[in-house]
Amino acid sequence: MTRDDARSRTVVITGASGGIGRACAAGFALRGDRVALIARGRAGLDGAAREAEQAGAAKVIAIEADVADPDAVEAAAQRVEDELGPIDVWVNDAFTSVFAPFSEITPEEFRRVTEVTYLGYVYATAAALRRMLPRDAGVVVQVGSALAYRGIPMQSAYSGAKHALQGWHEALRCELLASGTRVRTTMVQMPAVNTPQFDWVRSRLPRRAQPVPPIYQPEVAARAVLYAADHPGRREYWVGGSTAATLIANAVAPGLLDRYLARTGLDSQQTAELQPQDAPDNLFAPADADQDFGSHGRFDDRAHAFSVQLTAAHRLGELARSAQRALGRARAGMPALRAGIAAAGQAARASRGPRGVEAAPPS
Repeated sequence: MTRDDARSRTVVITGASGGIGRACAAGFALRGDRVALIARGRAGLDGAAREAEQAGAAKVIAIEADVADPDAVEAAAQRVEDELGPIDVWVNDAFTSVFAPFSEITPEEFRRVTEVTYLGYVYATAAALRRMLPRDAGVVVQVGSALAYRGIPMQSAYSGAKHALQGWHEALRCELLASGTRVRTTMVQMPAVNTPQFDWVRSRLPRRAQPVPPIYQPEVAARAVLYAADHPGRREYWVGGSTAATLIANAVAPGLLDRYLARTGLDSQQTAELQPQDAPDNLFAPADADQDFGSHGRFDDRAHAFSVQLTAAHRLGELARSAQRALGRARAGMPALRAGIAAAGQAARASRGPRGVEAAPPS
């Protein structure tokens, strides 16, 4: 789907140099939107910007910024509005993590994961709302995770940050609804995705990290984000059958899931290969400052490019909206229908004489 220039939107994406964020940038670019990319790594940003331009973006700017720095985020937001115009959509995707047992994560590492993965969303959303609320227009999409509801072993810092993000988002959404503004925020809970993070996240695991199967391609996640940006009235979206199954199981039998993950959680997050001693590490500095890793990780041969659950959910949503519109039109037409019935009844009565005798036709 493409847009003409008059309908192009200004879209900001954090964490845009790789993975889901980069796939989102390409998706919005295909529509002809104006796209602002925010990340720390210059090589990754430049690669993402080239892809967005080739995909058809009306205009692209790439901004080096750390979302853990609120002043840098505010400056980035102002630059976007100065160069691209009022922000219509803001997508938060930047994150970092540490793969390790909780007892082996230092306070500095835990703080850094929290500052990027949770507070980075807070700072970015605040910058977006400072511009959207006065205009009474705009959408913020939070890229979440099944781990926002269900923590897993070896990812305690990331799980905690995503849980914090979920609670904060719920509170924010309630406030926006209570205020009467037309600005909306929604959250997209992701499954395991084939992104470069598993090659550049700090890890103390003995073997190379991997997403817990089933694994989906970043483009599947991006389609969900674009859909959420177009339909932000829903509080959240689930992507992939594994996400739906995990969240339902956690709601029904969380203790059982604790025991299951205790048995399977460590092996399912590692391949058979040993962790390289010289693996990139993006916790405090970008891994893609000089090397572009692209959108995909190393699991293309195992990743799904399609989600039946996601497609079904979107189609059901469209059916529900169509039914709602039809009901609205029917309700709108009820007064006219009642008036027509009343007029017909009155005409019928007038055509009858006293005691139901038909009136004589005029001569």
